[in-house]
Amino acid sequence: MSHTSFVTSAIASDIAPPLQVAQWFNTDSPITLNAMRGKVVVMHAFQMLCPGCVAQGLPQALRVHRAFARSEVVVLGLHTVFEHHDAMSPVALKAFLHGYRVDFPVAVDLPAPDRPIPRTMQIYELRGTPSLIVIDRQGVIRLNHFGHLDDLQLGALLGALLTEAVEPPAIGITAPQGRQEPGCDDFHCAVDLAGATS
Repeated sequence: MSHTSFVTSAIASDIAPPLQVAQWFNTDSPITLNAMRGKVVVMHAFQMLCPGCVAQGLPQALRVHRAFARSEVVVLGLHTVFEHHDAMSPVALKAFLHGYRVDFPVAVDLPAPDRPIPRTMQIYELRGTPSLIVIDRQGVIRLNHFGHLDDLQLGALLGALLTEAVEPPAIGITAPQGRQEPGCDDFHCAVDLAGATS
């Protein structure tokens, strides 16, 4: 399977919907996106058994978390499990976060009762893991990216958002849409959206 990055623009430029969370780690109280208004939010959606998440997504999230002031940029993790549910329990996730020294807040995506795809993953139309969502100071989704995004590209976007006027520009980052075969490789784990909806 070849690696191709896609930016999903289906919900780009929309106000970010609330996260549907079963549990939080690395925070004393639940976090809401409304409470984050005025800050840029960088949310990395991952699975702890996804090779691309462990090798690229989470290390990038940690670099962003350490590089920017918390008053300007907030990094959140979203553990969104759509496969191997039994192996990726909250107990296992707690040990994983400790072992990989992930110290930013991490939400556990709320499972959907009749579908293998968790609720936040459905709402944000995530195509798999790792996925990167960037929300501007006004709460508008400016990037919904499946796969790894180069640090320089992410840094350029964050820099632009941090210096941006109150009103967001009309154009966000976009890239061609395409179909990704389900399964995992070294870069990401793709979900079978067609199978999940039938």
